[in-house]
Amino acid sequence: MSDKIYTVLFLCTGNSARSIMAEAMLNAMGKGHFKAYSAGSYPTGIVNPMAIEQIAHAGFDTSGLRSKSWDEFAFADAPHMDFVITVCDKAAGEVCPFWPGQPTTAHWSFEDPAAVHGSEDDIRHAFARIGREIKMRLDILLSLPIDKLEKLALQRELDQIGTTKV
Repeated sequence: MSDKIYTVLFLCTGNSARSIMAEAMLNAMGKGHFKAYSAGSYPTGIVNPMAIEQIAHAGFDTSGLRSKSWDEFAFADAPHMDFVITVCDKAAGEVCPFWPGQPTTAHWSFEDPAAVHGSEDDIRHAFARIGREIKMRLDILLSLPIDKLEKLALQRELDQIGTTKV
């Protein structure tokens, strides 16, 4: 892999669970080749405690995670994104801000574990399952020879990852 650090923005509506988990996981799994961020169109302002629990249980760092608006990443002085990936169907259907630099975009649909009803164990199992699904997609992303692929070829690969049944 080249010395380039690829930046990724994971988007979700509330930025409290799925996008936060993806951010934390990719920052660890990317081993310095990726810098991940997350944001929401209507952020809740808090990270779901079950998401924090799942991230920590999987062995990933939880420090610095916070629920934030995607507006933070639409300004000229914001980090330039190489990839913008929506992780919930609601955010994928929204009109997103303009992302400078025309990053490659993709949609990876994950069920919202925060919307699961049931016992605490049911909810905890939902967070664990979605965490595993996110990790599987990130494993696929990290296996791609990103520095060798043309942008359009990478777009097709990211779209394919998004339709992979996990």
